[in-house]
Amino acid sequence: MAVFQPSPKDFPELKNDTFLRAARGEELEHIPVWCMRQAGRYLPEFRESRAGKDFFETCRSPEACCELTLQVSTPLRRFSFDAAIIFSDILVVPQAMGMEVQMSPGKGPTFPEPLKEPEDLQRLKTKVDVWSELDYVFKAITLTRHRIEGKVPLIGFTGAPWTLMSYMIEGGGSTTHSKAKRWLYRYPEASHKLLSQLTDVIVEYLLGQVQAGAQALQVFESHTGCLGPVEFKEFSLPYLRDIARRVKDQIKESGLDNVPMIVFAKDGHYGLEDLSESGYEVVGLDWTIDPRSARIRTGGKVSLQGNMDPCALYATKERISEIVKRMLEGFGTKGYIANLGHGLYPDMDPENVGAFVEAVHTHSRQLINRK
Repeated sequence: MAVFQPSPKDFPELKNDTFLRAARGEELEHIPVWCMRQAGRYLPEFRESRAGKDFFETCRSPEACCELTLQVSTPLRRFSFDAAIIFSDILVVPQAMGMEVQMSPGKGPTFPEPLKEPEDLQRLKTKVDVWSELDYVFKAITLTRHRIEGKVPLIGFTGAPWTLMSYMIEGGGSTTHSKAKRWLYRYPEASHKLLSQLTDVIVEYLLGQVQAGAQALQVFESHTGCLGPVEFKEFSLPYLRDIARRVKDQIKESGLDNVPMIVFAKDGHYGLEDLSESGYEVVGLDWTIDPRSARIRTGGKVSLQGNMDPCALYATKERISEIVKRMLEGFGTKGYIANLGHGLYPDMDPENVGAFVEAVHTHSRQLINRK
């Protein structure tokens, strides 16, 4: 097995650790903020960099991923975010397992040959050499850690097993996820087999990201909303827990520094109590959950992240400031990372994203200074 050898010992010293301290629930000078899809199509420089280039070819270029990450993630460029997230995609995992994925303009990700029946699982690699198949992600993380010069922490990420399973069976995005859910009800054993295979790859993938230099990890369970509470507890939650436990155990065994882990289960409001006890330091929230209610339901066990409706960024800057102020008052200033309840949309005004970041920093300092 090929082993990727990063060079983490000479990484620049971290200058802004606010995000990491918030994940640990420490007292802060201001609330940290970052955005999902903060390196995205809403930025003209992003569109210019990506023009005419295949999406997954870009993902496989460490140099390109580094540049796209840095376009928005350093205080010397667009916004004063308190964290950066590496530019990549959750579907590199199915690719590593042997599935073809294409990014179709105007349509999104497409699997030309999705999984249809349990016997199709034979098409997947029985053993995935993560270090070889996904080395371009690890190289991108290491390169970005050096070039970000310690200004902010770098987040690595993955899709969660159920979310990836859904894509692999649906063949792309879906409003009902009925093909994937059919497996859960008709082929539960095969479903668990696939979810277990995905979990094994994800654990190795996240460990590799930490070895490459990731300072935090986020697990995206983007399709929680199509599951009911019973199905969530059988086909999603156990694997989320397994990922957190195994990654932390392997980080400890490898002698690496512990990194905070974030779980973001979109539309998973029914499972908030379970998520707060799933082994992650931070639980990400979408905009359908009231901040004060989330604090009560999680009982102080975890830090929280979120959860402004992305569409609030269509408002005026003054209105954005008001919405942010109310959100911060609801969450409180300790154990909290400001974010949106989902990713930025392509038609959003970068100026309003900047207003969101500025409002978080301004209002949080005012709230903290009142104490």
